[in-house]
Amino acid sequence: MREVNNVNDRYRVPKPQSVKEVPKYLWTLLSTFCSRLFYIFQLVWETKKSLLFWMIFMAAFNGVMPVIGSLIGAQIMNRLADAYAASQNGTAFAFSIIAVLLVLQFFYTFVNNSISRLYALVTSFSGEQLSNHVKMKIMAKAKEVDMMSFDSPDFYARMENANREAGMRPLQIMSATFTVLSTLISIVSYVIVLFAASWWAPIVIVLVSIPTTIVTFVYRKKNVAYLNFRSKNRRQMEYYAGTVIDKDLVKEIRMFNLADTFTEKYQAAFSEYYSGLRKLRIGECLYGLATALLTSAVYCLLYIFLARGVYHGNFPVGDFSLYTGAITAISAGVTSLISGTSAIYEGTLFIENLISFLNERPSIVPSIPEPRHVARHVGHTIEFRNVYFRYPGSTRDVLKNINVTIHAGETVVIVGYNGAGKTTLVKLLTRLYDPTSGTILLDGHDIKEYDVNELYDMFGMIFQDYGKYAVTVSENIEFGDLGRDAGEPEIREAAGHAGADVFIDALPDGYDTPLMRYFEENGTELSIGQWQKLAIARAFYTDSDILILDEPTASLDPMAEQEIFNQFNELRVDKTSIFISHRLSSATIADTILVMVNGEIVEKGNHRELMALGGAYCTFFTTQAARYRDSDEAE
Repeated sequence: MREVNNVNDRYRVPKPQSVKEVPKYLWTLLSTFCSRLFYIFQLVWETKKSLLFWMIFMAAFNGVMPVIGSLIGAQIMNRLADAYAASQNGTAFAFSIIAVLLVLQFFYTFVNNSISRLYALVTSFSGEQLSNHVKMKIMAKAKEVDMMSFDSPDFYARMENANREAGMRPLQIMSATFTVLSTLISIVSYVIVLFAASWWAPIVIVLVSIPTTIVTFVYRKKNVAYLNFRSKNRRQMEYYAGTVIDKDLVKEIRMFNLADTFTEKYQAAFSEYYSGLRKLRIGECLYGLATALLTSAVYCLLYIFLARGVYHGNFPVGDFSLYTGAITAISAGVTSLISGTSAIYEGTLFIENLISFLNERPSIVPSIPEPRHVARHVGHTIEFRNVYFRYPGSTRDVLKNINVTIHAGETVVIVGYNGAGKTTLVKLLTRLYDPTSGTILLDGHDIKEYDVNELYDMFGMIFQDYGKYAVTVSENIEFGDLGRDAGEPEIREAAGHAGADVFIDALPDGYDTPLMRYFEENGTELSIGQWQKLAIARAFYTDSDILILDEPTASLDPMAEQEIFNQFNELRVDKTSIFISHRLSSATIADTILVMVNGEIVEKGNHRELMALGGAYCTFFTTQAARYRDSDEAE
């Protein structure tokens, strides 16, 4: 909760501490508002330039057309009154004038409706394009930002807010802006009309709208602040509701009877969110009713004033409809102006979430102006020098004083209990994170000096939490190296090395079978072991210099595991290989074993050396071997 509030504080304009600071405060508010609005204009311009011209045209069109309609209607009423008076007096009256006016009224209605429908059509198409444009910018930024950003609740709040508003909000703000412009044109036109009846009536209408304006703007700002402040509650509701209906969790949810628990958590988050929102909305409603009562009383008095004017013969009955229509139009225009400007103001506050998210700057960038290029298809030497690491916002060092060298072509196995820092060490090596202190050298140079994308291309990686993608089998394997110019034979070869070819050939459409039942009726669900073999096939498909495997065989049986490691022995020829494994049988093939405890490397050597040492590794290995022996004897 607090983190999200801090995000808002970062962009909030400090309130004035004295009367002298008020002009500066107002100017800052105005300039901030204008800069946000300009950003939205820029988004629309980037998406579809013609949309801006359409909006400008419609602003002028919608501003003038209501006044034209009122003038035509008033003339029809006046001519009808003249015709009636002529018929009562027995004098002649040319009905053709009324006929022309009625035809003009029909033409006005037809043009107005036609242009409005055409504009609605253009807006609907443009809205989809604008939403797509903003979504693409969000996805591009998500690809660019640092991994550590995803560990920050602050960042997640901004990303959630930005993604939530990415749909129609920019177009809504643009439409509201030009609606305000057209409303201003209409109000000015009707004020000119109303001046013929009374010069002070428009002034009264403007003055009576001030309380409504203040209430609306105050509560729009409160509404945005509250929604941002309760961003955590909204994420909780989305998570708890999504957990109950998640197809991957439904078995566990059902067996452990967790649905009611998550439903209660959802309801608790909703109650916390709703209680404040309810209070906010009730307050706005009560103030709104008070201002509405004041406005209605003033308009009633103005209608009485105009009716007396007709009664005393100051203007014809048709003009009464024109003037009362002008009052109604100005009243509706002022209301529209208030709601429109408040919607723009509220929208620009929401858009600040998008702006702040898109302004996120990555820190994982080359440390020198001209980045070093990574030599490919050669041996590489990696050296950690006094490396420490702690996650952002934490005070605990996950890695402490790491000093180790991995030589070209060497096979290294990292072992240790869960939470020892094994995976974090690999994340630093692949520069998904940077050390808090210390240096990592690649071929004698600081890893920060290299081009980041070239660095990533050098590694072939299987993560412990490997990806399961709702695409075809072939695509799941190809994702290991999208830049590789290979075809179906190479994909099949990688699957064969991983032992995945047997179950793939048995699938309904073989390598073209869509996986997971998210999108396709014939989508196939794989077992955990099959998914892991597919992830291993990605590693075999990758054209990498350094192979990193984080628990690559955790979901496989020992026989399948041994087969995979035999294949890896062929794959890792002339490559540096780094394994993280809990099954220490894999460590016996390693040139070097790194034993990690509480973020430190406590032992280093090969299997024979570490067994002779009789330390932590010896304890790990003998304990695991004894468990296997006991299991075999039990069988």
